[in-house]
Amino acid sequence: MALHSHPRYVSTLSQQDRIALFWLTTGIAAVMFVTFQLFFYINDFVRAQEATPVLMFKPSVLWVFPVFYGGWIVTVLLALIGTRSTQWGALLLGSLMVVINTAGGISDGLRDGWSVAVCAIFFITLPGGLTIIATWRYLKGQGVQQAEEDRAR
Repeated sequence: MALHSHPRYVSTLSQQDRIALFWLTTGIAAVMFVTFQLFFYINDFVRAQEATPVLMFKPSVLWVFPVFYGGWIVTVLLALIGTRSTQWGALLLGSLMVVINTAGGISDGLRDGWSVAVCAIFFITLPGGLTIIATWRYLKGQGVQQAEEDRAR
């Protein structure tokens, strides 16, 4: 018996849920990139200064981090709602997040070393690009399905 024909292995995820998982994976990967980027920064600082840096942020700047990375959660929530308009919202917001995070990672890589830029491409651009493609295909398929339903009426 083939593996895919066994009832226990039948996927119960809808395409809409898969799209939400794609966006969730991309958001988690972006957070992983930021974590690695901090490790690279601290490692380079310690190597150059032989001391651990004191990381202090002004309160007026500190709120930017949760708002910015909260955009990934909003993208996932939009995808989970699953209407055509919220899927478009997830695609637009998620694409913007991928572009901004990738650009930031590459610019940090130009400053801090090629390894940071490679991590940005691997952790943000690769899953983000695949997610954008999957979401686009899903929306395109929904449009074809809706047109066929309209013609049948």
